[in-house]
Amino acid sequence: MIWPLTGVAQPSPVLTRPIPSAGDALPLVGLGTWITFNVGNDIEARDSCAEVMQAFFDAGGRLIDSSPMYGSSQEVVGYGLQKLGHPPRLFSADKVWTSSGSAGPSQIEESRRHWRVPRFDLLQVHNLLSWEVHLKTLLGMKAAGEVRYVGITTSEGRRHREFERVMRQHPLDFVQVTYNILDREVEDRILPLAAERGIGVIVNRPFQQGALIDRLERHPLPAWAAEVDAKSWAQFILKYILSHPAVTCAIPATTRVDHLRENMAAATGQLPDAVMRARMIAYVESL
Repeated sequence: MIWPLTGVAQPSPVLTRPIPSAGDALPLVGLGTWITFNVGNDIEARDSCAEVMQAFFDAGGRLIDSSPMYGSSQEVVGYGLQKLGHPPRLFSADKVWTSSGSAGPSQIEESRRHWRVPRFDLLQVHNLLSWEVHLKTLLGMKAAGEVRYVGITTSEGRRHREFERVMRQHPLDFVQVTYNILDREVEDRILPLAAERGIGVIVNRPFQQGALIDRLERHPLPAWAAEVDAKSWAQFILKYILSHPAVTCAIPATTRVDHLRENMAAATGQLPDAVMRARMIAYVESL
């Protein structure tokens, strides 16, 4: 079931889904920071990222995702949050990413300082790196009230068999995976398992880091895309992803306010049903 969420200065209500383990609702589109927010100390670029963040919150967004792997992205997020007065709507999602299990807590604390937040809403083991130790750390933090939710991530189809095993054996709140209209491997086992286990799903690389958009923009958007309120290829792709009932949130990344607003608009209006989803796949695969 999807509930509307009232936002600020938005033409339509943002669609949300509940976090399965808790019931709190998240908007279906979040904000990724891989590459786009890795701008170092360039103040002009940092201010541009803060403008993207402002547009994100104005459009009803909540979940921002980053990682120690993403260069200066965490510091840039923290800069933006401070500039925007630390919006209370923020759902902060970060990761632990170090081969040393004992270094996990100190890395998490450094990430928290970069973000300038009192604690994270969600911490994830990035790409299953040393997951046995890190997941134990994160579950301990959750039990102590130092983080609200715990998860694991992967991307581009890596280590799915091991990923499933962790999902089955441990009490996860979230998983993060790559999923889009062409990369549909997770539909077979991981998304159904997430639904079965009551695990939220965050989707990374919805546009294949822009390659999917570049490929599709050589062709006309079908007129029938209007039936699900898709006005661009980006919205067409996102609406396919968001219409899967196991998906909690997709996290496209962008450096442009107009693209941010376009992405957020995918979480409004109609979403495709099963028949329309099959039609969308067939059309894209025919191009």
